[in-house]
Amino acid sequence: MAKEINTIGVLTSGGDAPGMNAAIRAVVRTAIANGKKVKGIFKGFQGLLNEEIKDMEKSSVSDIIQKGGTILYTARCLDFLTEEGQKRGADICKKHGIDGLVVIGGDGSFQGAQKLANLGINAIGIPGTIDLDIACTDYTIGFDTAVNTAMEAIDKVRDTSTSHERCSIIEVMGRRAGYIALWCGIANGAEDILLPERYDNDEQTLINNIIRNRKRGKKHHIIVNAEGIGHSASMAKRIEAATGVETRATILGHMQRGGSPTCKDRMYASIMGAYAVDLLCAGKSKRVVAYAHGEYTDFDINEALAMKKDISEYQFNISKILSR
Repeated sequence: MAKEINTIGVLTSGGDAPGMNAAIRAVVRTAIANGKKVKGIFKGFQGLLNEEIKDMEKSSVSDIIQKGGTILYTARCLDFLTEEGQKRGADICKKHGIDGLVVIGGDGSFQGAQKLANLGINAIGIPGTIDLDIACTDYTIGFDTAVNTAMEAIDKVRDTSTSHERCSIIEVMGRRAGYIALWCGIANGAEDILLPERYDNDEQTLINNIIRNRKRGKKHHIIVNAEGIGHSASMAKRIEAATGVETRATILGHMQRGGSPTCKDRMYASIMGAYAVDLLCAGKSKRVVAYAHGEYTDFDINEALAMKKDISEYQFNISKILSR
């Protein structure tokens, strides 16, 4: 028979993402509605090891759903990569009576949840990352807000790029995943999109595209460049030297992580937070909440971590057709 959960802990780990507060709110209020105690763990796994743990009530999560970032804060934790750190984390959970844990973050955060589950703490992961790079789910908390933030910024850069007849290289976030770049490239009508999964370092093709488009009368040229490729400033200098077209680099950076979450991020994060609590109340552990094929579902955490995700070849091909 599954062990009954009495106290649920919740933490956010890794990079922050708009909508995390909606998930936290849903975890707290759903747990209390099910007669469970809730403890907020501040600053991720590092805060767990430092015992930065606080009892949470319904009022603890009032007026937060519209706020970006995470009220629980977040931090990286190298100590939690060690067996000693993981065991100490499990012992601290037991000391504070935490027998169920909701971890909101990316793959690295899920690995921490997996380790705690192996040490007797029922743990559920919720995908919170603006990069959309978790393979088991079609949605991750924060992506919708981040991609809309980037899209609006690129529209603004495009206006001034057209006025000055420039080429603009606009760098968006995505160290290993090009989803923000791909979506913005299509949504903003970019002439070129550079993705970590596809880019072959062929700058000559970019140069040829700029020259060809200028000959057919185009007044601007937008290149959306993913962070994982980077080097936007030096790339701009090389392109300007080769084409004679004034070229500027704009790095959007961490503005993509901030801001009030979209309706979609608030809604999906809320459902995922409630779903995670339902799994814990049912005695489940080592699961990752997901949204796949139009449904909220869950996967074994080992299976989820083993999955690989790649850019849709169809979407990538469409992006090239639409940019011509």
